[in-house]
Amino acid sequence: MKKIGVVLSGCGVYDGSEIHEAVCVLLAIDRAGCEAVCMAPAVELTVIDHLTSLETGEKRNVLVEAARIARGSIRNIAEVTASDLDAVILPGGFGAAKNLCNFAVKGAAASVNAEVTRLVREMATAGKPIGAVCIAPVVLAAVMGREYSPVVTIGTDAGTAAEIEKTGAHHQICPVTDFVIDEKNKLVTSPAYMLATRISEVADGIDKCVKEVIKLI
Repeated sequence: MKKIGVVLSGCGVYDGSEIHEAVCVLLAIDRAGCEAVCMAPAVELTVIDHLTSLETGEKRNVLVEAARIARGSIRNIAEVTASDLDAVILPGGFGAAKNLCNFAVKGAAASVNAEVTRLVREMATAGKPIGAVCIAPVVLAAVMGREYSPVVTIGTDAGTAAEIEKTGAHHQICPVTDFVIDEKNKLVTSPAYMLATRISEVADGIDKCVKEVIKLI
């Protein structure tokens, strides 16, 4: 059974992984007959009240929060290597741009969590497929931009696309239920909630994205 890593960034759209996107990724992996290997970095995050969209003043551990989505079956990303996986997928949510990296603040000058960087680089070096949805492609741009010149999409947002281009990556406009494939680098990306107004649109795009990632294995 193929093992697909799922890199989570917490739990909740404003301060972690977007739950709809994460669940759609996990469902698509399971329906494809593959095993999802959930993981997250063990770092502290600022908590956002999802009712008011305001900071609560609390901090919570990304790995502990992501375990909610994974139903407790999750690993510290520091303990996972490319040799453990056949592919890896990053769901979106603001945590991808805030906890996995600081693109939300730094844009093209973003730095990426060291363990996330390591795993992405290991996968790229091994020629293993990587998928990313919603805002998560910025992580790939920040890690791979200068060396690999990857092609990714976050949909149609011009400001985010411009920052992606500054990293050395290339942005391609894409509709919500479609995806972009970078055949050379084995990357598959899809807009999800960067464009979606309905969960069904998210599910359609992610299902296609996951299937293409698996085809590239």
